[in-house]
Amino acid sequence: MIKVQKADAEKGMEQAIVSLSIVVPCFNEEAVLPELIRRVSAVAETCVGSSWELILVDDGSTDRTRDMITELAETKLNIRAIILSRNHGHQKALSAGLTYVRGTNILVLDADLQDPPELLPDMLELMQDGADVVYGQRRQRAGETVAKRTTAAAFYRLLDQLTDVDIPLDTGDFRLMSRTVVDYLNTMPEEDRFIRGMVSWLGFRQIPLPYDRAERFAGETKYPFKKMLRLAVDAITGFSIVPLRLATWLALLTTVLGLTLIVWVLFQWFTGDVVSGWSSVMVVVLLVSSVQLLTIGILGEYIGRLYLQSKRRPHFVVERVVSGPDEHS
Repeated sequence: MIKVQKADAEKGMEQAIVSLSIVVPCFNEEAVLPELIRRVSAVAETCVGSSWELILVDDGSTDRTRDMITELAETKLNIRAIILSRNHGHQKALSAGLTYVRGTNILVLDADLQDPPELLPDMLELMQDGADVVYGQRRQRAGETVAKRTTAAAFYRLLDQLTDVDIPLDTGDFRLMSRTVVDYLNTMPEEDRFIRGMVSWLGFRQIPLPYDRAERFAGETKYPFKKMLRLAVDAITGFSIVPLRLATWLALLTTVLGLTLIVWVLFQWFTGDVVSGWSSVMVVVLLVSSVQLLTIGILGEYIGRLYLQSKRRPHFVVERVVSGPDEHS
């Protein structure tokens, strides 16, 4: 168990030198960056004047994103670029950005602008009223297919049933957090990171801000079905042992079926009719084998995570940090 002393959180507060940090993971977002900078800069200036920073994390982009954010960081005082050595994935890129924040409040934002930065004033107002976390809760999801909306809704409700942690429904990583929350979040050592769940696990006072999610401003989604499925598996295995309990119940069920089959086989043997049951035997064998393979797969997911965690490798590798002309990286 990792223990975080109160002094550690206070130390993080002392290191804060701006009022607001905005963290944006970027992967192949060259078409979005100019509009992102314009809108984020405008709302940040309105809310906190010049006391803000925008941290752009390049997650191994293959287009001009890396060059663009590097140039921005070299020429603009409020922008810093965190260049990762390769593509580590959205959750780890976000984790990288959170380790470099210097603000007393930290806004997490995706580069696609589906989550409007213009909600920042409302979030700050709720923080001033005593909230430690203000998370955006989606009412509508514009520009997404029926299949994606349906599967997303089903995932959040399944996760809610499987976990003991109260992870809010229909929420992403879009949220405003206090420095204390982020300091504790940065101490959590999970290899397979599901940050919205990790923040929920921390507790503190967390308040929703309902909003309508817009369409992606430009470019293509960075979360196709395969990545969404991977994130769902990480979330469930990271915050629930219900699948392991399900595997146990399936094993008990197949044991009962196996014992029933043994009784039936002995009866067939005593009566001398041992050929007629071939179809039934094959059905039961296939059923039991399928359940066994499913159980082994569930166990494998958890064991695989223990294996990766035991390596204790860093969650990400930072190639370089690029800051403004009056700062040192």
